[in-house]
Formats: sequence, structure tokens, C-alpha cells
Amino acid sequence: MEEIQSQSDLYRSSSSSASSPTSRVPSSHFFYVRKPGSLTQPISFEDSPDWEDTDDADVRMDEEANTGGGGDSINDATATPISPSLSKINSGSMTSPPVVPEGGGGNAVRKIAGASITWKDLTVTMKGKRRYSDKVVKSSNGYALPGTMTVIMGPAKSGKSTLLRALAGRLPPSAKMYGDVFVNGSKSHMPYGSYGYVERETQLIGSLTVREFLYYSPLLQLPGFLCQKSSVVEDAIQAMSLSDYANKLIGGDKLNLSYMKGLRSGERRRVSIARELVMRPHILFIDEPLYHLDSVSTLLMMVTLKKLASMGCTLVFTIYQSSKKCLHFSNAGFPCPIMQSPSDHFLRAINTDFDRIIAMCKNWQDDNGDFSAVNMDTAVAIRTLEATYKSSADAASVETMIFKLTEREGSQLKSKGKAGAATRVAVLTWRSLLVMSREWKYYWLRLILYLILTLFIGTLYSGLGHSLSSVAARVAAVFVFVSFASLLGIAGIPSLLKEIKIYRSEASNQHSGAFVFILGQFLGSIPFLFLISISSSLVFYFMVGLRDDFGLLMYFVLNFFMCLLVNEGLMLSIACVWRDVYWTTLTLISVHVIMMLAAGHFRIRNALPKPLWTYPFAYISFHTYSIQGLLENEYIGEVFAVGEVRSISGYEAIGGYYLIAADANSKWRNMLVLLAMAFSYRLIVYVLLRFGLNKNVSR
Repeated sequence: MEEIQSQSDLYRSSSSSASSPTSRVPSSHFFYVRKPGSLTQPISFEDSPDWEDTDDADVRMDEEANTGGGGDSINDATATPISPSLSKINSGSMTSPPVVPEGGGGNAVRKIAGASITWKDLTVTMKGKRRYSDKVVKSSNGYALPGTMTVIMGPAKSGKSTLLRALAGRLPPSAKMYGDVFVNGSKSHMPYGSYGYVERETQLIGSLTVREFLYYSPLLQLPGFLCQKSSVVEDAIQAMSLSDYANKLIGGDKLNLSYMKGLRSGERRRVSIARELVMRPHILFIDEPLYHLDSVSTLLMMVTLKKLASMGCTLVFTIYQSSKKCLHFSNAGFPCPIMQSPSDHFLRAINTDFDRIIAMCKNWQDDNGDFSAVNMDTAVAIRTLEATYKSSADAASVETMIFKLTEREGSQLKSKGKAGAATRVAVLTWRSLLVMSREWKYYWLRLILYLILTLFIGTLYSGLGHSLSSVAARVAAVFVFVSFASLLGIAGIPSLLKEIKIYRSEASNQHSGAFVFILGQFLGSIPFLFLISISSSLVFYFMVGLRDDFGLLMYFVLNFFMCLLVNEGLMLSIACVWRDVYWTTLTLISVHVIMMLAAGHFRIRNALPKPLWTYPFAYISFHTYSIQGLLENEYIGEVFAVGEVRSISGYEAIGGYYLIAADANSKWRNMLVLLAMAFSYRLIVYVLLRFGLNKNVSR
């Protein structure tokens, strides 16, 4: 609370009640500073503030977008008039706003070279996105300048995020964009590292501290020395006012598996923004930075964003609420009634969802005699607002500014270097090891469950002896151990789904790739899977009483380890297809049941029906190769006495219960098949991630 109080002593919101005086601060100053001597007074968001000019940044919140097209599109973006000096940005003569040191002293945060972005007649169409029209964004015009905060405003499902994605070049392949986007006056594509994009809901890793989480970001993105990457992390922490939380676990809620008490939603949101700041982007796009934030977190977020803009960065973000001052609505005949929320009134005027409510309640009247201050269809209201805006001086000012920003090309943004593939794999492997060791639900819980299962199986099949009569029971014990242990792997589905979500979040900003993610996850899981395999194998091996030979024991451990690797790849591939806990679990259980039936225990494999059960089920069942290898390991070379004078080999003894090969090297071939299946499933995962999941995170 000390941080919030210190920040709020410097800044106050411009929101006020309808009864406040009409004189307002220019839109280029969204926050204001108290007069000297008034710092001890409490903050009031109801009374009209006493404004005073500041020599601070020319930070402005432009209400960039009126909504239109029947509530299904964002139309002509509006912007407040800009000082003539800002039009010189392309010539490089614009001076960046001064940087305010954090906490009122100390070293100032390094400046960021911003860039101007302009869009003309921008239209985005997506088939099936809207009921009456494919146009999600229609004929939008606007601009954003360095050192400013530019806001895209509109009701839910009005196309705010689509416009933001269009400006950032991140539309999905199903969308088509028309119009022009200029960066520093040219139509060039924004290269890697020149901009950052923060999703509305960003996946964070709850078991890492804020500093650790941010530290891994430049390791995955930037080349260079560790000391250089450490400095950009500290800059990002200071810029987003996270110094007090740098060594605190991010944590999370029940939905992200960690159950760790950590940061609140406001701090988590600032961490997601700080992750993009390590690249020191010229332009930063943020999709609803105030999403799910309370009033205190909202105030602190806006103060922090203002400070970020004062560093020179170009900020463009969406927001679901408006300020009191919106003259376009008044000029169009939709003034905000007294004692009514401006946000509710303005968004209601352009939100088609209210038409259905009005139709249901058309005979109702409130105390003022009307159900709503806007008593016409939303489509008509939107067309009226469009026409009013297009004929206004603001629209002419925007067009003039767009012309000045695009008449001459400025400096081209340069791509920043990337970290090598080997570096990324090493970083992801180490991060995976750290996360898996801290979050007990990844592998520690599975280790406990495997040990409990093995103890139950061991006690069930203990004391079998080594006689010929124990062969059938031993075959059953091995089958139950492999099959049920593999099925128990479903306990790892939530953690795998979380890893996929983190990958999607990082891949959308080119922090990671499909190959490095799969290899890093594979290498990171090996120590834990091997620990599970050796602990479970030792308990089962000695409780059931298998052959007392160290070499045979080591093969048993390696075979079961390969079985776990294959099962992990199978779970990961199914999780990539569904990306849902319920359907992934249901599909995995169904696949395991089919593999158990085809594994050759319930009916010997050469007696299975050829179509379907033998081909392909028996051949794609990793249970088959694992069980066959373990039984060959146990019985090839073993001799059983039949009476006093006759004996039979282990191969002959097991022949009536399970189909194995007489060759002593067959168990190693089965091991190679399991290894090939482990890599094959991960190859499937690579294809799904590279060509399936990434189609919706196009840059």
C-alpha cells in the first residue's frame, strides 16, 4: 500500500461526476498533479480537481475508436488534435518526454526510442465472425506517436482486439486486411524485437519469482552476455514498478495448478507487460491492460503506463471504458444524462445487445419516463455518430495529421538479434527442471501415486515363487504393472496442458519455437521419469520376486523408463489436439483401453483377429513391446523342471500364456521400438505445434 499511496500522491484520475464544471484538462494530460500543500488530503474521484500545468510528458489518452457497423465493427478512429511539433516525428526532430525517476530519486530508467504508427482506411474481414457482416473493423483511421498512450475503445465484441492485432500484424490466416499501416511513414513490416504485444490473458509461471520469470525472457530472445540481459530485466522491473515484488513468487490460482499464494491480478498484469519490455520495443500493444483489475490496481496500472510512455515508448491499447468528455456523442444528439455513468451511456449507444432488451421492455418506463436515454435502434445511432464524426473538425484534424505522418518516410526499424537454438534449448531445459522440481503436481505427485500403485500390485502378486505353476501369475503381474502404470500417467495431463499454454503464449511473440519447446520439455522430464521408473521398478521387482540378476534388473528399469517416455509423448500429442482436460483424459483412457486389449494378455497375439486388432492396434500398442521385452528378459535363458527327469525352457513355459521370441536379442529390439515410438510421438507433437496450433498465432 505504500507504493500505491506514493504513486497516488503524484497522480489523480480525471474522472468526475456529471455535476463537475465543464472546463477540463486538455486530453493530452490524462493525469494531474496536486497543488503544493495538498498532499495530505485524501484522493477524491468525485470532486472536480484543480488542474495545474506540468512540464511532464506529453502523455495523452486518445479515444481512438468509435464503434459502428451495427455494433460489429470499429469504424473511423478518432484522435484529439496534436501539437504541431509532433508532426515532425518522421524528420527525427521530436524530443522525447523527460523521464521521471522511480520513487522520486535514484537512477532514471533508460529511454526507449518510440516509433509512429499510422493506419488509413483499415478494414478487417473474417468469415462467420459476425451475424450480418464479415467486416469486423471498417474504414478505421488513426495514429499513435512516441511518448503517448493511444486507446482503442468500444463495447464487447466490437473489434477492438482485432484492430490491435491488425496493427501489430498478428491477424490469423482466416482474416483479411484491407488498407494501409505505416510505421515511421513507411509501409514496412515491423521486424522482430521492434514491438511487443501483450495478450488479454497471458500465461505466467507461478512457481518462478518475478525476477526469475523475467530473466528467462531475454535468455530466450536476445543474444549477448548474461550481464547485459540482467540489466534489461532490472530496467523492466523498475519501469513497471515491480521492485517490491521482484523476489516474490508469481503464484496463481486453482486453475493453473500451482496453488501458490503470490501476486494479485494487478501485479501479474504488470509482469506480463514487463516481459515484453526486456526487448525494449519501439511500440507496445496491450490488449485491455485493465482487464479484471479493481479500482486501486487500475489506478496503479495507469500511473505505471504513463511512466512507461514518458520513457518514449509508443503505447497502443484497448479499453472498455471511456472518459466523461466525449463531445462527438453530444454533437450527434446523444448527450450523457446527469447522474448516469458516461461509460455505460456511450457504450450502450453503440452496443447492439441492448436492442433485444429494449424490444422486450419497450412498454416499461423508468422514473424519467424513458427506458433509456438512447431511444432508437443501435444501428441508427451508430450511423448518426459516424456521420457526425466524419463532418467534425476532429476528423479533419486526424486526416491532416495522418497526411503529415505518411508524406515522408522516416527511419526504418531494425530487427534485433535472436538467441541461438542451442541456447534456447538449454534455457528451456533448465527452466523446466526448475519448475518441475518446485511444483509438486508435475512429477512429485505422480511419483507418490506410482509407488502406491506398485505397492498394491507387489502385495497382490507377492510370494509367487519360481516354479512352473507361477508363470501365468507372473505374466499377469507384468501386464498389470505396465498397463496400469501407463494409465496412471493421466495425472500429468493438467501439467502438460499448462506447458502447451505457456508455449503458445511464448511462441506468439517468438520467444520460443516448436522444436526447442519439445526438446526442452523432453530433456527436462528425463530425470523425473527416470526417478519414477527406478523407484517403481525396484519395488515391483523385489516384491514380486523376479530373477535375482543385476543385469536383468537394469533392463527392467530401462524398459519401464522407455515405456514412460512413450506414454509421455502420447499424452502430449493428445493434449495438443484437444487442449482440454476433459477430452484429453477421455481420449487417453480410451486409447489405453484399446492398447491393453491388443497387448496379447487377454488373447494371445497370434490369435487376435487380423483386421483391426492385429493391424493396427497390436502393432501400435506400446504395451505390447514393453510387456514382451520384460517377459523375454525374465524367461529367456530360464529352465523349469517338469518332474524329476524332464525340464523345459522358459520360452516353452510361457508359450501358452504370451507370445515372445526365442531370440535372446529380441528384448533389445523391443527396446529400440519403444525408443522409436517415443520420438515418433514427439514428431507428431512437433507437426501439431508447428502447423496446427501456430496457425492462430500468426505474426
